Amino acid sequence: MKKIKVVELFAGVGGFRLGLENSSKKIFHTVWANQWEPKKQKQHAFNCYNHNFGNSKNHSNQDIAVAKFEMPNNIDLLVGGFPCQDYSVARTQAAGIQGEKGVLWWEISWIIKEKKPKMILLENVNRLLKSTKTHKGRDFGIILRDLYNNGYYVEWRVINAAEYGLQQKRRRIFIFAYKKDINFFNIKNANFDNALDLIQKNGFFAKSFKIIKEITLDNIKEIDIKEKFIDLADVSDNFKFDFENSGCMIDSKIFTTNATPYSNQPKNLENIILNTEVEEKYFLTKTQELKLSLLKDRKRIQRTKPNGDIYYYSEGKMSFPDRIDSPARTMLTSEGTINRSSHIIEDPKTKKLRFLTPIETERINGFPDNWTNTDMPERFRYFCMGNALVVDLIKIMGDTIQEIWNQKYNQAKANKKISIVETMLIN
Repeated sequence: MKKIKVVELFAGVGGFRLGLENSSKKIFHTVWANQWEPKKQKQHAFNCYNHNFGNSKNHSNQDIAVAKFEMPNNIDLLVGGFPCQDYSVARTQAAGIQGEKGVLWWEISWIIKEKKPKMILLENVNRLLKSTKTHKGRDFGIILRDLYNNGYYVEWRVINAAEYGLQQKRRRIFIFAYKKDINFFNIKNANFDNALDLIQKNGFFAKSFKIIKEITLDNIKEIDIKEKFIDLADVSDNFKFDFENSGCMIDSKIFTTNATPYSNQPKNLENIILNTEVEEKYFLTKTQELKLSLLKDRKRIQRTKPNGDIYYYSEGKMSFPDRIDSPARTMLTSEGTINRSSHIIEDPKTKKLRFLTPIETERINGFPDNWTNTDMPERFRYFCMGNALVVDLIKIMGDTIQEIWNQKYNQAKANKKISIVETMLIN
């Protein structure tokens, strides 16, 4: 089988690459990768990437706005979890695609236009589908129109890792795009029937992430992003659309619906937490225990808007400590600190309350033990895992990419042989 040449953007500590290589190290060949954290003197994530994959001149540690000019041509697969701080529900006043880091989409756009990768696999927070506050769905509409302009079919799915048998309730949107002239799934027309087939039976995500509820035409919404909008600027100014958790774009027609996952039994925290002795520094003091119990309790706080109006901010009660007979909650970059979102577990050996260790956070994301135990401070190990994706999901997607790539490659070889034979017969 022909190797798949991969370029990894915003690589972090290498979750995409690890997942693809777990699918097949022989098939997926990373020819170039970029990781750069602005305003950081020490590039801990990049050093971790090099530590685990080996130093290479093809590992770039520059701003992508500069580094993109060094990128090779003939890319088969472009992957990346483009920075999500401006979209994430973990922050308030999210600025969306116009935010400081959101503009990195336009670096991706440049790469797509200039390098023309055959396939694209991207990851982001599922809030992307609803951003911005004033123009719901606009940011994702911009991305889809940009991909349409560059000649791609697109599929997307919001996937909660725990619903497919994994150990974290981490809900993220994955976007898979491929050049129209490749047409992996033999799409002939941009109509409801083909959209249904892609979303629930034979499309990229449908193959590995099954859904249980039969989707009907009544459940699908449609919009034509070319017919109704002149260009990207028009989309930026006027686009509003209620995207659901699953959908596709065939030519300029967008189809979306709410897909119900076929849930598998997830792995639980008790399956991955350490059963050996844990260092004392991870255990809570009485003061920390009291503070965290208050942070995780329900609350209703009166606040005042800039215009003077009164409103109430409410938070529900969280389990304290966290249950270990269920998957982990979504890890954030604040994991391991005195924060409402940090996991607190009862240590199975001592029965005392403690934080998760860095190794346990690596396991929650599917990384090998001590993957981030390089030269980085322990606080940054937690930060990296809060930013990382679930590696096992990428392994599953890698398996699907291999399957459709192999089918298309074998078909191309067969067609070439037929053409040669026909030419010989004619002559």
